[in-house]
Amino acid sequence: MDFIESVPHSIDVGGRLRELRQERGMSMRALARASGLSTNALSMIERARTSPSVSTLYKIAEALKVPITAFFRSDAPRQDIVFLKANQRAQVVFPRGVWEGLGGEAFTGGVEPLLFSLEAGANSGQFGMTHGGHEFVMCLSGSLEYEVEKQRFTLGSGDSLLFAAQFQHRWRNVNKGETKVLIVLSGFGKDDRPSEYHITKAVEPPKDL
Repeated sequence: MDFIESVPHSIDVGGRLRELRQERGMSMRALARASGLSTNALSMIERARTSPSVSTLYKIAEALKVPITAFFRSDAPRQDIVFLKANQRAQVVFPRGVWEGLGGEAFTGGVEPLLFSLEAGANSGQFGMTHGGHEFVMCLSGSLEYEVEKQRFTLGSGDSLLFAAQFQHRWRNVNKGETKVLIVLSGFGKDDRPSEYHITKAVEPPKDL
């Protein structure tokens, strides 16, 4: 899998940017000054004329004082039954990987399945994460290392791991090629968004920001 650094068109980043900017009463010029980006670049993003890089989104998120995951949230009504075609999955692209929602973001219940496609060296960040509920992990292909409360588990194809998500945990692809992994988050609070911890950790700002 080639290195990808832009956000796919399946996410309406431009629309979310406009909403977040207007909610804060910021003009395009004010956001440009705060983010260090040009008004033309911001306008192009809002009008969906260009897809921003992850580093650009970090600059905008910092200027708006919101987490980067705010751009990926969906305000669509949640449903009791969710049928999702493979080409309809929400995607978030981060350095060395792709996160795909499997319908949990639109489901009324407290369950959220995720699919990660990880390049060699992809990881969830330097520091561990904790969140509510439980976490089930199954390695579909490749090899993935999970660290839970300082215990390390290496998952090969078909291996699985289940733990209480309040335990500090992090992951990394230890395979020389791509690794695919299914993660199912469950038992979390109604207003919690546990998947955002995995996205946020995986897309920590580049060192040059």
